[in-house]
Amino acid sequence: MLITEMLARNARLYPDEVALVERDPAQKSRREISWRTFDEQANRVATALLQRGVGKGDRVVHLLMNCLEWLPIYFGILRTGALAVPLNFRFDAAAIERCVQVTEAGTFFFGPEFVDRVNAVRERLDTVKSYVFVGPDEVRPDYAEDYGAFLASGSALDPRVDLNTLDDAALYFTSGTTGSPKATLLTHRNLEFACYAENSHHHQTHADNFLCIPPLYHTGAKMHWFGNLIVGARAVVLRGTEPRWILEAVSEEKVTIVWLLVPWALDILFAVENRDVKLSHYNLRQWRLMHIGAQPVPPSLVKQWKKVFPHHQYDTNYGLTECTGPGCVHLGVENMHKVGAIGVPGFDWEIKIVSSGREPVAKGEIGELAVKGPGVMKEYYRNPEATREVLDDGWLFTGDMARQDEDGFIWLVDRKKDVIITGGENIYPVEIEDFLQAHPKIRDVAVIGLPSARLGELATAVVQVKTGQELTEREVMDFCEGLPRYKRPRRIIFAAVPRNPTGKIEKPLLRKRYAGTEQSFSL
Repeated sequence: MLITEMLARNARLYPDEVALVERDPAQKSRREISWRTFDEQANRVATALLQRGVGKGDRVVHLLMNCLEWLPIYFGILRTGALAVPLNFRFDAAAIERCVQVTEAGTFFFGPEFVDRVNAVRERLDTVKSYVFVGPDEVRPDYAEDYGAFLASGSALDPRVDLNTLDDAALYFTSGTTGSPKATLLTHRNLEFACYAENSHHHQTHADNFLCIPPLYHTGAKMHWFGNLIVGARAVVLRGTEPRWILEAVSEEKVTIVWLLVPWALDILFAVENRDVKLSHYNLRQWRLMHIGAQPVPPSLVKQWKKVFPHHQYDTNYGLTECTGPGCVHLGVENMHKVGAIGVPGFDWEIKIVSSGREPVAKGEIGELAVKGPGVMKEYYRNPEATREVLDDGWLFTGDMARQDEDGFIWLVDRKKDVIITGGENIYPVEIEDFLQAHPKIRDVAVIGLPSARLGELATAVVQVKTGQELTEREVMDFCEGLPRYKRPRRIIFAAVPRNPTGKIEKPLLRKRYAGTEQSFSL
């Protein structure tokens, strides 16, 4: 069943039940829509697009902050048979221009936060024939149609475009943390499978309520919500990441499932530790599951979380844009004894760990993780060379280095491109990051390789200290004596650790920022 059909089914079964809630604590606003309204709005978007000549195979750009309109627009695009192209809200004007040029999109939905960026490149977006503005009329550019008028021009009835599971559905640009973003082509089958995989992992029922905090343009956020979609369970879209806002949303909306990124989980733990929030002020008894994805999770974080929230189930999910999000590998709520591992193959997924020649390695040996299953992308859009590099006989070669233990659990070691080679030794930054994250004064840490004429690269730790704490280089180095000597960072830089909207450390940015800087400390 296509995800668009799941929406229609929910509208038939639960027409007056709340489907989506939007909370914007900064503006002190709350909005909601029912399953019937959600479905009708998607139909209106679809029929309005069809009336304007958008059809099967066309591309429609979707550039919005998280909001109540986000998902109805997305489903409406899918119902036309066109490809939805959600863009990262952090893309600058040049990146937006590149994405439009790659996809040759003809229609462009955008919100008020992006007016200046769109204005800066609009004259060069030759393929775009129609702009739809989702925001207040007083700031709407004169070249863009008002979304309310656009919606009103469409019919609330299903346009009944002939779609099947093998049809192209969406283009998602990769995060770009290891290079230029590439357009990942997903099919309707990919999206449908994500619903079954997520629900199989976390057992959502109609009574669950999912709190969506990460950006909806990201496959992880939306595809985790798919576990609720398939059973007609409600969701809350939260605009903002402050610990107090998250806890208020869980308490007031009776949320049962929260998917967090590492920085937000840390923020909640720090807020509890510093008594900036008091858990006794919130009703959190129904909150049953906290799970994390999108980046390596320090085991120390999970152990502390279980001390603060001992009744929570916990899971970590490993996935990529190229495998449609929510967990080609997942730990499983029953496997807390293996915290630190990313887990076992997810629902209907296969894995293997291979050498540089793509031959399987023995258990315990480090190699590249490859995955195979119904969530694997069709291709990198119009990029056959890049596609050939990662797809082979249905296997997706992830670029992540991993090992498998004697019990079959997979341990992520690091990105292949992030491995540091110093004096002929391979150093995997994630191992050092996990170790340093356990230091009581460290808020966040990133380990990168910086050029060294003598050793090739020097392992460098960028350390972000907790607010109100003081930490010296010597203290960090003394703490690192718990690591083998060759794994100890040779440099310490005290600075903020930049992460993208999905929580991944922006290591290319750090390498560029600190390449050529003076050494601050060395062993």
